[in-house]
Amino acid sequence: MTYRCSGISASQERQHILVTGGAGYIGSNTVIALLENGYAVTVIDDLSSSDGSLIPEGARFVFGCVGDAALVATILRQTRACAIMHFAASISVAQSLKSPAPYYRNNLSVTIDLARVAADAGVRAMVFSSTAAVYGEGDGSPLAEDRVLAPINTYGRSKAMAESALADIASAGGMALGILRYFNAAGADPAGRAGQATADPHHLIEVATHVATGTRDAIAIFGNDYPTPDGTAVRDYVHVADIAAAHVLVMRDILQAPAQRTYNVGTGRGASVREVIDAVARVAGAPIPVRMAPRRHGDPAILIADSSRLATELGWRPRYGLDDIVRHALMWERSRAAYSATASDARARLVGIAS
Repeated sequence: MTYRCSGISASQERQHILVTGGAGYIGSNTVIALLENGYAVTVIDDLSSSDGSLIPEGARFVFGCVGDAALVATILRQTRACAIMHFAASISVAQSLKSPAPYYRNNLSVTIDLARVAADAGVRAMVFSSTAAVYGEGDGSPLAEDRVLAPINTYGRSKAMAESALADIASAGGMALGILRYFNAAGADPAGRAGQATADPHHLIEVATHVATGTRDAIAIFGNDYPTPDGTAVRDYVHVADIAAAHVLVMRDILQAPAQRTYNVGTGRGASVREVIDAVARVAGAPIPVRMAPRRHGDPAILIADSSRLATELGWRPRYGLDDIVRHALMWERSRAAYSATASDARARLVGIAS
């Protein structure tokens, strides 16, 4: 459904949220959570990294660029949105190192323009999708929000800069701000409504499910000489539905009590690359072929969250563990594979009829 900014009457008003990048993985899952919590939602997305199929029913959709200030201002005026959730971003560490300019443009410049328009429109709160990459290497212990930021790649630097810019713009404009630094988002909506559907997948669990469903031959392990128990990198994998719930909690809190707050979102438990691949094999009931590859520049050895602030202040707890994450991701990927096969069969039949 394409929303053309036709206006909303006062009698129709619920709390309205503008979600940038809502056609993507985390954005679409958060739109589901917002709708289930009774919010009206408008999504703006240029579909540069998705085809729009993940946008949940019930959300209005505007095709357009978040950096189009006039379009965003029109949406905000017509919807009277009380808050913005900003997910639209470039997210690949490897790509950010090869081609840094688009990362600074998409993750920093566009975010600055969005915040300026939001402040001018009187938006009450903004929730920013940030990342654990702002911390850099870490020392193997869980990372708390007060840790000095020391990003080691362009992606992390672009997000850290955006955090600082948002804090200044929000302060000057009287806008509440929530920053969520989540760790490795993974899994899929437990009801199968949204999951990862990346054109060029690079997330470990997504790639592993592609191997498990036969759409890829093997998965690469980038480095087995890290200072970790099995030599592979360790990450804190957090279910995308838990991340979505955290966004709603933080937004609700800063709308009720305006403030600037920063939260980590993770489980506090790390899993190595090999442990994750083993979990996918266990859930899939078949081995996952692997091949070794050199370390990727800019990849830390260990990143684990200390999310105690989010737990203490807002009562957030992760509902799902690693096996749940893998199970939901595999269920999602199998349903996508089945759909693709059915669509291919249908196309083949049509071709046969036409000939």
